[in-house]
Amino acid sequence: MNVLLSKLKEVLFAVLPITAMVLILNFILIPLDASLIIRFIIGSILIIVGLSIFLFGVDIGITPIGQAIGKSIAKSNKIWVVMIAGLLLGFFISIAEPDLHILAGQVEMVTSGLISKTSLVIVVSIGIGLLIATGLVRTVYNFPLYKLLSILYLIIFVLAIFTSPEFLAISFDASGATTGALTVPFVLALALGISTLKKDSKASEKDSFGLVAIASTGAIIAVMIMNIIMQTDKMTGSLDAAGHDANSIIGPFLHELPIITLEIIVALVPILIIFLVFQKKSFKMTKKAVRKILMGMLFTFIGLVLFLVGVNAGFMDVGSAIGYNLASLDNKTYIIIIALLLGFVTILAEPAVHVLTSQIEDVTSGYVKRSVVLSTLSLGVGLAVLLSILRVLITDLQLWHYLLPGYIIAITLTYFAPKLFVGIAFDSGGVASGPMTATFILAFVQGAAEATAGADVLVDGFGMIALVAMTPLIALQVLGLVFKLKSKKDKGGVKRSVE
Repeated sequence: MNVLLSKLKEVLFAVLPITAMVLILNFILIPLDASLIIRFIIGSILIIVGLSIFLFGVDIGITPIGQAIGKSIAKSNKIWVVMIAGLLLGFFISIAEPDLHILAGQVEMVTSGLISKTSLVIVVSIGIGLLIATGLVRTVYNFPLYKLLSILYLIIFVLAIFTSPEFLAISFDASGATTGALTVPFVLALALGISTLKKDSKASEKDSFGLVAIASTGAIIAVMIMNIIMQTDKMTGSLDAAGHDANSIIGPFLHELPIITLEIIVALVPILIIFLVFQKKSFKMTKKAVRKILMGMLFTFIGLVLFLVGVNAGFMDVGSAIGYNLASLDNKTYIIIIALLLGFVTILAEPAVHVLTSQIEDVTSGYVKRSVVLSTLSLGVGLAVLLSILRVLITDLQLWHYLLPGYIIAITLTYFAPKLFVGIAFDSGGVASGPMTATFILAFVQGAAEATAGADVLVDGFGMIALVAMTPLIALQVLGLVFKLKSKKDKGGVKRSVE
């Protein structure tokens, strides 16, 4: 109970800033429909309760399963076992990821079904599975993370030349959306489980991170190849096809509850089956340990359902309305400032961010503080949302104008930043773009695109998640360089933890 209450306190501080911002905007600058605001408040309560329960469930359920499976795979000492396990685990975890279903549904809606939700989910999941297998093999063979990331992003840059602007945005957005509330805790635990078996503690520490980063490139590559094969003509999109009953308060929650409940059951059942199979064949845990993990799975299920219902029914329409109304104002300074602030506070409410930052603090024995990583992530994500709004307002700005120099800087930094921070930075890129970003902030940017003359919802509305996934790569590697300079002044054991 004490742990659950501490999670609740932590989540309250994370969610209240964004709730306060929306209410202040409603009373001072852009009055919103009363039903929207009531739904938003109900959504905020569901998010606070749901996220607290989810994080508690992850601690006692998902994380122990991932770590145990990682250790079991590594102990096999058979590369084909590692590859097949990585492929299957990656595919089933990704295909069940709620964030990916949210994004794929938005893509299907905006493209009027031209890109179906099912096809996008399957294609992305295949890419994730292949790259998780690659990442696990890298860990086993000690292949440097920065070299593998350089190769993967070189492939992405080449494929980008042949990819249409619409799919360029969707492919990078898919990579961020895939590494969401369910995938990240499991993949992080999987990487930690494999790395802890290494005798070299320095290598183990570095290899605890990076698997999420490798996995997320699989989504980008898969969607780009999908576009090249499909050869789709130029597409445009609109938000006109969307919308709940504007006057309904409880209706959207009742509509989302069964859909999301089914999605989370589909998400968790494969993990449960995998755990039970490994328990019978390999783990041989005590009945008490198994009961604790099953209880953790139940908490994870309840928490995720409450959280996602709150986000989808309470937050999305408000995000779209705020973006539309701010972009409609003559003074564009308001939307630019609000975009920066929204990005800054939204990241604090991302469930996977809390999981990652806790693991960073644990793995580095408290040397790299959660608060420092969170602050750096907030600055990076705030800048990303601001850049996205500028792309909507300035029609000549294209997504690749940001992504090309951004990723060149990020990849270059991998050769100079401490290798522990390279893994942390690239994992954070995927983690930052979770369900809050994929719903509230994406809806905010799409609302702004709908209200701006010359902007297109499909081309300019998507791509925001791509920038949210990119800016932490630079911000956290720069933080790593700061730690490196700091550690040079320390002649003791601290230096080892960042080198």
